[in-house]
Amino acid sequence: MEHLPEQYRQLFPTLQTHTMLASCSQSALAEPVSRAIQDYYDSLLYKGTNWKEAIEKTEFARNEFAKLIGAEPDEVAIVPSVSDALVSVASSLTAFGKKHVVYTDMDFPAVPHVWQAHSDYTVSVIPSIDGVLPLEQYETHISDETVLTCVPHVHYRDGYVQDIKAIAEISQRKGSLLFVDAYQSAGHIPIDVKEWGVDMLAAGTRKYLLGIPGVAFLYVRKELADALKPKASAWFGRESGFDGAYAKVARRFQTGTPAFISVYAAAAALSLLNHIGVSHIRDHVKTICADAVQYAAEKGLQLAAAQGGIQPGMVAIRDERASETAGLLKKKKVICAPRENVIRLAPHFYNTKEEMRHAIDEIAAKTIHK
Repeated sequence: MEHLPEQYRQLFPTLQTHTMLASCSQSALAEPVSRAIQDYYDSLLYKGTNWKEAIEKTEFARNEFAKLIGAEPDEVAIVPSVSDALVSVASSLTAFGKKHVVYTDMDFPAVPHVWQAHSDYTVSVIPSIDGVLPLEQYETHISDETVLTCVPHVHYRDGYVQDIKAIAEISQRKGSLLFVDAYQSAGHIPIDVKEWGVDMLAAGTRKYLLGIPGVAFLYVRKELADALKPKASAWFGRESGFDGAYAKVARRFQTGTPAFISVYAAAAALSLLNHIGVSHIRDHVKTICADAVQYAAEKGLQLAAAQGGIQPGMVAIRDERASETAGLLKKKKVICAPRENVIRLAPHFYNTKEEMRHAIDEIAAKTIHK
């Protein structure tokens, strides 16, 4: 699909007035997603109740996410956020009898926050080396006593992409489960949990999945699920809702009634993404990011990408006053995502090479005159 933006830009009203390059934080809202949100309101406003319809939407969204990552629907739980997913996973590991957990210094801060609350576990942090995480680091830090290894598929700060299949092979060989945070990859990088050998994977919807906050998805490999007994579970995680038996497979990780308005949005968004095809999205985003990297270098801007790293979906530009620069760009209707000392340009299938270059021109102008 060489002309993705031309085919789909009309679905995003914001693009008529703004340059939206913050998919790593909040993607542009598509009209089908907006209509789904309105459908939820209307079902309450004019019908009085929408429980049956909302449950059907929940199952539709579950099926669409399963399709997106190559899973079976029963291997997907509907949860409020990726943080909630990890909290629930952390509460489910007692049957394995091991008390060592590994995560990386590239994980989003929510990951260490979760494990800081579990003082009964010993934690090891895998340090990156010059902005990358060589596989040798996993070989060194994962041991036979490791019950769970937590990794980000994509580093939230600069877009560095990890080889999840290779990491999964290491964790399996050492007897560790693998939890993948795919919030920064799902929707623009193809994911195949079966091919990769992933045990658990979670992603929220407000970034590249084109949704809004309030709902996320947790994949749990079906062969593993029965051994997991999450303490963070409630009636949506039970077989009938009114007895004590865990639901089968991943559903046991569900808690209460989901945020149905976010589920409606997710159902429409995931349907659109699956219709387009994530492999097509990956190819388009990779192409315009490669052009942007070269253009930024020509403009004298310093990139935050690590040497030897792969950044197909984001261009991170160093700026010690990134938040200030992003605020100035917002006044020009260029929406990007600052994080620490970088400005992140994170396009999606609806963006063009020209938009990326326009944003870089604005960043260069603001940086030079500071």
